[in-house]
Amino acid sequence: MRDAQAINLSWLLRLRWGALFGQLAIILGVHLGLGLPQRLGPLFATVAVGAASNAALGLWVRRRERPIPEGLTWAVMALDVVLLTVLLELSGGASNPFSALYLVHIALAAVVLHEGWTWALMVLAAACFGELFVGAPAHHHIHDMRRHLEGMWAAFALAAGFIVYFVQRVTRALAAREAELVAARAAAARHDKLTALATLAAGAAHELSTPLSTIAVVARELERHLARAGQETSSLEDVRLIREQVARCRDILARMASDAGASQGESLAMLAPAALVEQALEALPGRERVLTEVDPRAREERELVSAHSFSQVIRGVVKNALQASASGAPVRLGLVREPQAWRLTVEDSGAGMAPDVLARAGEPFFTTKAPGEGMGLGLFLTRALLDQLGGQLVLDSTPGQGTRVTLTWPAGGLRQSAALSPEASRVQVAP
Repeated sequence: MRDAQAINLSWLLRLRWGALFGQLAIILGVHLGLGLPQRLGPLFATVAVGAASNAALGLWVRRRERPIPEGLTWAVMALDVVLLTVLLELSGGASNPFSALYLVHIALAAVVLHEGWTWALMVLAAACFGELFVGAPAHHHIHDMRRHLEGMWAAFALAAGFIVYFVQRVTRALAAREAELVAARAAAARHDKLTALATLAAGAAHELSTPLSTIAVVARELERHLARAGQETSSLEDVRLIREQVARCRDILARMASDAGASQGESLAMLAPAALVEQALEALPGRERVLTEVDPRAREERELVSAHSFSQVIRGVVKNALQASASGAPVRLGLVREPQAWRLTVEDSGAGMAPDVLARAGEPFFTTKAPGEGMGLGLFLTRALLDQLGGQLVLDSTPGQGTRVTLTWPAGGLRQSAALSPEASRVQVAP
């Protein structure tokens, strides 16, 4: 894939060929059509310099494999400004009406170059246009015409400055808008996945709860019958194993529905962020290894939150950190109050993640854990919840140096509008 400067330069080469042919047509039209004698030799030589530079540059670009520096694009446009100045000097100087073409070069630079390069080209163009006034007395001996030409130069400088400023502002605004659209599309895609996951959990719970309940009841009755009949211990153990596996299937369905965002009548409550952390760490295996550092304001400020969902998010992140760290290794948790948001960081001392694994972390059902230890939904659902809050999840991991997970959300708490989707909230698992 070609880089942006290669694309810009390829189009610039095409525009230069069009400009060169246009210059030849104008020179011949003025000289032959209007009957105004021109210095054809120097004019054609200047056009030839532009054509030779364009041909050489085109050959060089085709053979080059490395990215093209932005300075080269600026140098080509600067050469065009100088050549235009020579053409104007040979055909009337500052009084030549085609001096307005300087603005074309500046406008083009404002579109394809960064701000610093664009201002540099504008300064060059203003200096070249000003140089034309050195020869103005040779063409105009009237003082009022001199003032008129100087006014043209001032108007040019003002217009050039406005073009650079506003085009750069528009370009930045469009780039920011495009970034917002990309982020919105990503959030919509995650929401669609969350909805699909909730639907899958609801369907699985609905379809499997009845047969699992039937199996559990029959297995219980069979166990009682075998016990009364004095059957072998191995037969009773097999029946108990069936009941255990049925209970495990129920637990998996319940966890799947909970991870998908099931909210079984949960209400919002006023809680301090520090209380959420304490609730998340309560009865967590390995809790003694978690070193917490909480901002004092996290104990003083109270916010409207969905306590269960949010504490489960924190619990899942800390649990991942504990599992990634070696036995006995500490996990650091920090909660800090920023001007407009809360920032919670969890750092482990594990093996870290390779770049390819880090790139996929957060995808639904992607996990590096052993079977039975997780379904790969924790980070995905954490990011989905934070997206709805207006926050974000950031993963920073280096192989051999552990992983840092950063959760940020706006200060003010989880509002009702940030609750999980209605589709997810309808997910229930039959007891």
